[in-house]
Amino acid sequence: MPIDHPAAESVDAALPVKNDFIRQIVRDDLASGKHAAVHTRFPPEPNGYLHIGHAKAICLNFGIAAEFGGWCNLRLDDTNPGREDPEFVEGIKEDVRWLGFEWHGLRHASDYFDVFYHSALKLIEDGVAYVDDLNAEQMREYRGTLTEPGRNSPYRERSVEENLDLFRRMRAGEFADGSKTLRAKIDMASGNINLRDPAIYRIRKVAHQNTGEAWPIYPMYDYAHCLSDAMEGITHSLCTLEFEDHRPLYDWFVDHVDLVNHPQLWQSVVAAGLEAKPAKPRQIEFSRFNLSYSITSKRKLAQLVNENHVDGWDDPRMNTLRGLRRRGFTPAALRLLIERIGVSKQNSVIDYAVLEGCVREDLDATSARRMAVLDPLKLVLTNLPEGHEETLPFPNHPKSPDFGIREVPFARELWIERDDFAEIPPKGFHRLKPDGEVRLRGVGIVRCTKLIKDAAGALIELHGTLDMETRQGMPGADRKVKGTIHWVSAKHAVATEVRLYDRLFNVAAPDSEENGKSWLEHLNPLAKRIARAWLEPAAAAVLPEQRFQFERLGYFVADRIDHTADAPVFNRTVTLRDTWSRQATP
Repeated sequence: MPIDHPAAESVDAALPVKNDFIRQIVRDDLASGKHAAVHTRFPPEPNGYLHIGHAKAICLNFGIAAEFGGWCNLRLDDTNPGREDPEFVEGIKEDVRWLGFEWHGLRHASDYFDVFYHSALKLIEDGVAYVDDLNAEQMREYRGTLTEPGRNSPYRERSVEENLDLFRRMRAGEFADGSKTLRAKIDMASGNINLRDPAIYRIRKVAHQNTGEAWPIYPMYDYAHCLSDAMEGITHSLCTLEFEDHRPLYDWFVDHVDLVNHPQLWQSVVAAGLEAKPAKPRQIEFSRFNLSYSITSKRKLAQLVNENHVDGWDDPRMNTLRGLRRRGFTPAALRLLIERIGVSKQNSVIDYAVLEGCVREDLDATSARRMAVLDPLKLVLTNLPEGHEETLPFPNHPKSPDFGIREVPFARELWIERDDFAEIPPKGFHRLKPDGEVRLRGVGIVRCTKLIKDAAGALIELHGTLDMETRQGMPGADRKVKGTIHWVSAKHAVATEVRLYDRLFNVAAPDSEENGKSWLEHLNPLAKRIARAWLEPAAAAVLPEQRFQFERLGYFVADRIDHTADAPVFNRTVTLRDTWSRQATP
């Protein structure tokens, strides 16, 4: 059933028509009458938070359902108790909604445990499943290799009656963990190793977050996943390429359980609260989303958190969706990225710069402008009287009048960026220098007249004069100088913590074994730096997650956890330009 969530960012339904091989399959299936409607699902395991790699699957499953007037379920694949956590369940729901999507039904694989069990009994009764006493190591030995066939288990020919008895006793909790396994009886000589009598159920006496201690046995993913799709009436089961070799097994389970033609099993489905008629889903594989300078292994992401290499799952250096959100990446930018990389069966690595480009494109259009100084150097305009104060009108967005105008305080003493001044300027330097001129953004032209240094010779202050004839409305307002710099009023500026984030890894392929280093050795020590900055007042008193372009510096967001109007905290989302493009790829 639909669940409303007013905080979700809606997806624009008036998007251009998309063409790729999956959508063409869907169009053909609808045109042929094979399906009257499109039903998809997004089925993550709740053993961690979603990362950027999941964004492609989310956008594809929810997007295709919406484009063709169907629906998409969110299904939590919670068949592996002990590794799963309700915290991750809530995080997944929040992330899907943040990305801009709402599900038709919220389901759990555990909703279907009774159906899975009765389906397994049917497979045993049909003579295509048996209880095996081999342990995990023995099963691997009997399984064979990619070049050698497997061998039949000595327990493979147990009678139907014995298998039913043993499986029911497994269900009753009579046997120890790992002592028995229910397996499908397919073909131990198959060239597809997934069809060599795969496991259906294993004994695991671990409490489940939804069903408690009701079940001492749990279904395997390959078994539970396809039957869940069939029960929910999923028409197109979209998954990544590593499941291509699993597709024959997917179809085998759906065909042999045959929910559609077995009323007794269908009653179990009805008892699980499902509305759709069981279907035979079509599994379609697409390439994973691989991003340079990133990892998407849940195990390694958890290691980063558990070993305190980062500050949690929502650390803005992480490529989890909640980390990207806290850094200031927008749902629209991520959806734009997924649209641009497209859908194919060809695995490739997307350059991180493509992601940053999508973020810049979205933020350029949607972010108001503000002025901030990250590394302050005081500039005193000595030809203005002591105590001089005024307010100046500044557009909130140079390209969008609809953003309106704000008033920015201006006074005799200003903060400017320290690197906007050079005592010995390099060639081509067009900012402030001794006896040089530069335009103060929105004010006029200032000339540097004096340098103030401390006893150690360090520069602590500049003096300058403002050419009053170059102020707005004056005859010299159009006088040209080569450089323009930003500023904030020292008297009115608000002290702020600014966290300067960058890519977590300093090589494009941190997981690669070719470089001879552990992936942790490629952590970027400059991925997080903290500065005490000064903001114009209009930038400080804002709500968490409000985004701005700090002029000439980059795009920043008020931290969703730590920011308050009294103690502002901003995270740098992305610089104005790509600062990595000139670095050689390792």
